Amino acid sequence: MAPQLSSLAASAGICVVSALALALMVITLYIIGVVVSFAVFRIRKFTQRAHDRPPLIGTVFRQLNNFDKIFDEHVKYALLHPTIRHVYPGHSEILTADPAVIEHILKTNFGSYFIGAFNTETVKDLFGNGIFVTDGEKWQHQRKLASHEFSTKVLRDYSSDVFRMNPMKLAEKTSAAAANRITINLQDLLMRTTMDSIFEVGFGFDLNTLSGSDESSIEFSKAFDEANSLVYHRYVDMFWELKRYLNIGSEAKLKRSIKIIDNFVIQLIHQKREIMKNISGHKARDDILSRFILESEKDPGTMNDRYLRDIVLSFLIASKDTTWNTLTWFFYMLCKNPVVQDKVAFEIREYVEWTQEDTSMEIFTARLKQGAIDKMHYLHAAITETLRLYPGVPVDGKMADEYDVLPNGQRVIKGDGMNYMIYAMAKT
Repeated sequence: MAPQLSSLAASAGICVVSALALALMVITLYIIGVVVSFAVFRIRKFTQRAHDRPPLIGTVFRQLNNFDKIFDEHVKYALLHPTIRHVYPGHSEILTADPAVIEHILKTNFGSYFIGAFNTETVKDLFGNGIFVTDGEKWQHQRKLASHEFSTKVLRDYSSDVFRMNPMKLAEKTSAAAANRITINLQDLLMRTTMDSIFEVGFGFDLNTLSGSDESSIEFSKAFDEANSLVYHRYVDMFWELKRYLNIGSEAKLKRSIKIIDNFVIQLIHQKREIMKNISGHKARDDILSRFILESEKDPGTMNDRYLRDIVLSFLIASKDTTWNTLTWFFYMLCKNPVVQDKVAFEIREYVEWTQEDTSMEIFTARLKQGAIDKMHYLHAAITETLRLYPGVPVDGKMADEYDVLPNGQRVIKGDGMNYMIYAMAKT
């Protein structure tokens, strides 16, 4: 019996080793295939360096090497040439800071540039079929829905109330810290406040990450930020698809984060549907999710819970980072320019009719109506200048769906990525 068991164990061991060897061989062949195909593509590009193509200044490896300072790297590109090109496996990525070229992409020849399969595949695990990933009919459908819903007075009034109340909580927190001479991480607080505000407008749910009292909300917020970062890093990671298939490294982290996001959001959608069944009137229908749920009743086959998740999550992704980034840079610029800071503070006090005797944050918030905000032209100019210097979206792009010639005479090949460097434009 013992010899038989030993023989069986030896056979099992050989099978395991063989399977591991086979897996290792497949991975090795995959990596070799990617590297060889990239090398062949790179050599072909160099041997066919046409003068009517944007200057070729590097590969995806240059992007990877400078990923932590990529937007400053874009400034270097723009100073070197207004429009340049990088080589990626299988296609080229064109980057431009030329206003005429950008107008051509986004307006004059808009129909020739789409999100494209490369971008869709890269971000779809997180964005699903949201407006930033889809083309064609789905894009038109979501754009039509969003443009209508975002223009309604009910949503504007609701969002205005949210954007007054949540910053009041932040102001109370920072005032208490200042009174007690406690150092705070303003960037983190702005990020939490923005997340709470955008989430409440989007889902009608108080996430309350600013207080840090709800563990599930904190877990969702962390997963959301991590997933955003990991998906963006895919653009310079040549092996992310292999890592996703093997469920290792950054892709394993991304999968866990997306699972947390999906569970949290789908549960909220189910709760919202139940609430809307039991409560009538506008109060249950003020947020974006509620309004899209009403629309979904007209086409339940298309607008299922997963589709609603993609639509509202896209709104959250688009709004959160752009807002808190801008606010962080705005306060940074105020600290660097005390004269501007004093003028902004004076204008705010003037139009909310704030005096030294006023100390209540509730009174200040009550007076901060749209009419008062509309009069704050200097504040508006300061925020606008912040956006010019530090845009909420530092770079954005599409892919060419057909051959094209740019206004500068340079040729675009079908499948080229076309990126416009918004941050670099202000620095050149």
